[in-house]
Amino acid sequence: MPQPSRVIPLLVAGLLNLAPALQAASTDPALQQRQLDEHSYAQPERVRISDMALDLRVDFDSRTLSGSVDLQLDWRERGARELVLDTRDLSIERVLGRRGDGGWRRLDFSLDPADPIFGSALRIRMKRQYEVVRIRYSTSPQASGLQWLAPSMTAGGSQPFLFSQSQAIHARSWVPLQDTPGVRYTYSAIVRTPPQLVALMSADNPVSPVRNGRYVFRMAQPIPSYLMAIAVGDLAFAPISARSGIWAEPSMLEAALAEFEDTERMIEVTEALYGPYRWERYDLLILPPSFPFGGMENPRLSFITPTVIVGDKSLVSLIAHELAHSWSGNLVTNASWKDIWLNEGFTSYVETRIIESLFGVERAQMETVIEQAGLRRDIAGMEPADQLIVLPPLPGRDPDDALSSVPYIKGAWFLSFLEQRFGRDEFDAFLRAYFDHFAFQSIDSSQFIAYLREHLIASQPEAISEAELQAWLFESGIPEFAVAATSSRFAAVDAARARFLAGALAAADLPASEWTTQEWVHFLEGMPESVEGSVLVSLDEAHRMTGTGNGEIAMRWYPLAERSGYFEARPAMAAFLKQVGRRKLVMPVYTALAASPEGLEFAREVFELARPGYHPITATSVAAALGR
Repeated sequence: MPQPSRVIPLLVAGLLNLAPALQAASTDPALQQRQLDEHSYAQPERVRISDMALDLRVDFDSRTLSGSVDLQLDWRERGARELVLDTRDLSIERVLGRRGDGGWRRLDFSLDPADPIFGSALRIRMKRQYEVVRIRYSTSPQASGLQWLAPSMTAGGSQPFLFSQSQAIHARSWVPLQDTPGVRYTYSAIVRTPPQLVALMSADNPVSPVRNGRYVFRMAQPIPSYLMAIAVGDLAFAPISARSGIWAEPSMLEAALAEFEDTERMIEVTEALYGPYRWERYDLLILPPSFPFGGMENPRLSFITPTVIVGDKSLVSLIAHELAHSWSGNLVTNASWKDIWLNEGFTSYVETRIIESLFGVERAQMETVIEQAGLRRDIAGMEPADQLIVLPPLPGRDPDDALSSVPYIKGAWFLSFLEQRFGRDEFDAFLRAYFDHFAFQSIDSSQFIAYLREHLIASQPEAISEAELQAWLFESGIPEFAVAATSSRFAAVDAARARFLAGALAAADLPASEWTTQEWVHFLEGMPESVEGSVLVSLDEAHRMTGTGNGEIAMRWYPLAERSGYFEARPAMAAFLKQVGRRKLVMPVYTALAASPEGLEFAREVFELARPGYHPITATSVAAALGR
């Protein structure tokens, strides 16, 4: 497969030529190519998984899952005689096929040579089309989608912990399947664990499970593979409402319950805007700090980092984001990862509307200002093709590369632009109808654009020009006519920072006693690249920045300290890097350390100690930043 550096210029040209074509109906054969997923070996145009039944044993000693999966098949091509599945580092013991109520027959299979990114295609050959295929297999201890934690890496310290992270293409490392968001299926599972532990999945988890080492699950709504999830640990449950609650290690439960007590209100707000919640329950699972992301929107059970539990609800926009995925992403899904903005852009927009409804316009505006400023910084270092909302195909590239701020924030900014031009009431009605129309489907950008033209632009054709639409979707950068968010409270922070840096205001006299996390973030982001050490000493003495338990502040304070030669912060910096595995929070710190030879040596020493507690996704990113 071609390397990214060689394909990007050609992809940009090809995508810009595609832009006018996307105006046509999505039934155009040329546009159907947009739905092809270059990150999967599967051939869903020939056969699709419609249901999956797992029977797995969890073995913490060997760090493996082993058992079987039954795949119910929906054959689309009459003459097809091969089922191609995605796998990565799986050991396949045998494959059986069954037709109707007949017996099982052994089937021939082979694994292609492994690609370092995409794994191996599992090819199952058959003389006739079988309705069900059963695969007996086991995972590798190094499965990229699973993290096995020793008791010492958990909050309780006495029991081990397992959790999955399937997005984007890591599900294939623990289940042989069609690992593409373009295929949706229902599933059931039997999970066998040590009897003292509780198993949970992105399915119908009982709120009062019996700890007997055997757990049964069913997901009745069809989902794509990246939403397959499993977790096993010493877990307890506390309700928030009749349909929502929190799972966590017992020592974390009380703090999490207080921090996220507004979850039911968030559900109600979103339902009022965009229609009923269609997944029955919405629970949160608080994971150990090694979870590589802020959250993961696994249906019915969002996985949440503990780094957002800071005691003042200032970071609960993460919960709003994962909940919003219940409409944008889980309900209406991108058909391939080049259209990730259909998940994340819509979700980021809905997240802002939830926060505005619960915490006020100013809170929502502050968060949007921070996000848009971060987007501008990110874009400055990106290839032009990666700055597009509608990404070109990504052959040969890890789809995790598409998870930049562009699909999230530029996508949300575009939707805010549509809201401004068409009016909030009309745009809300459009979004609600969009979620209803495409519910439980995987779609591409051409389908969205066709729906947009027919159901929104047609009502007010003068509200947006064709050039403006093309600029947002198919051009790099931020359109010149985009209206940036503003915040009056940030204006006051800017004034205080300017006086502080000019020596007219002492650190102790900063009006920070009522500052929220967002205001501190804005204060730090507006600081010079580096400052005199005495400046940081005064800030630290007055406001105890070093050692902060707020990861959003830490990820900005420690790089500033490193760039400024404030090495007194290094012990606390090292403790932070060893404790937290969330990629967003640790990467800026490692990157700042790697900028100097002495800092790089220190970073490598810390990483060697921290690495056992990092998820493979985080460890890979850090290793790359440190030249390993």
